[in-house]
Amino acid sequence: MIAEIFADKVSLGKAAAACGAAYIRRAIAARGSANIIVATAASQFELQDALLVEKGIDWSQVRIFHLDEYIGLPADHPASFRKNLRARLIDKLPCPPAAFYPVDGNAADLGKVIADLAQALHTFPTDVAFIGIGENGHIAFNDPPADFETEEAFLKIQLDEACRRQQLGEGWFASLDAVPRTALSMSVRQIMKSAAIINTVPDLRKAQAVKNALEGPLSKLCPASILNTHPNCYTFLDQDSASLLKNKP
Repeated sequence: MIAEIFADKVSLGKAAAACGAAYIRRAIAARGSANIIVATAASQFELQDALLVEKGIDWSQVRIFHLDEYIGLPADHPASFRKNLRARLIDKLPCPPAAFYPVDGNAADLGKVIADLAQALHTFPTDVAFIGIGENGHIAFNDPPADFETEEAFLKIQLDEACRRQQLGEGWFASLDAVPRTALSMSVRQIMKSAAIINTVPDLRKAQAVKNALEGPLSKLCPASILNTHPNCYTFLDQDSASLLKNKP
């Protein structure tokens, strides 16, 4: 895993977007289209803003997937990931993307949602995944101890308390009781199938998770540690998130 440290979240976001955009342009040049995964979290805001102004991307040739969604949360809820991804990225693109594959956690048949997403991901292998790391070390909603073995593309996840407290702390919900306890999440192995991974992790509250992921052992107790095994994973940190690292890049 290649890691870089930046002075602030804005410069971090610009660098991460530039790195990911290069993979998007390369895929479009090679075969006429690109397939990407985009995370929806506060840590991704600066990256998404920067991605919108990257030059030379024909978004009409880009298929967009996203990572996860709460089960049972309506699409118009302020914390809905598909709502936020539409508002912050999809609706701001200069043209509609080739396709957008939302994770509908409020569907009556979640099994069909999972099957349809799995088929789409199989048909359109991921060129670049834009992800982050949670305060508990999760990637997507794969909370510890994460499943590193399953080949299922999406899983029904029981969210741990640390994850739910992060969502509360970020201001998405009024109380811990209001934070859903379950979610649909892209699996670890599915994320790792991406040709490239852009891992954007700002903020002091992520410092321990960053240290565990970059300097700790490969462990299901820190799901992000598996990113060290990916051949094209780029991690972008700010001074705060990198503050506990002994061996700074």
